[in-house]
Amino acid sequence: MKARSFSHVGITVSDFNRAVRFYWDVFRCPLVGVADTPPDRVRTFFDVSGDAPRSRIGWNRIPGGGVIEIFEFQPQQPPAPIPWNRVGLTHFSLNVRNTRRWYEYLRQKGVECVSPPERSPRGHWFFFARDMDGNLIE
Repeated sequence: MKARSFSHVGITVSDFNRAVRFYWDVFRCPLVGVADTPPDRVRTFFDVSGDAPRSRIGWNRIPGGGVIEIFEFQPQQPPAPIPWNRVGLTHFSLNVRNTRRWYEYLRQKGVECVSPPERSPRGHWFFFARDMDGNLIE
């Protein structure tokens, strides 16, 4: 048995429509599907409590085939910082050409860039930016 390819990354966002616009405006990832989850499923599957918990899920296709699956839950919990040395997901990465040009493009779009492009010991260039909710993107 072996995996065939990478499918998607899932992130929880504070504002569904704002996230859809961000990933389209900045990275040209079109929204290809939306689902509203019934309260009973939000309670049982996602373990979100409340009188009528809600979830909206969207799938944004990344050029090249991957997907960013975005979740907006109501009620929401506040974001929490995710240190690098805590077990769990820390970021997702997009493959681009001309890293320096992307860095300038993102800055012109008002996207927070955490660091300027730098070269890894293995020779590739990279930098980190944050989406509208602070999720790290390499």
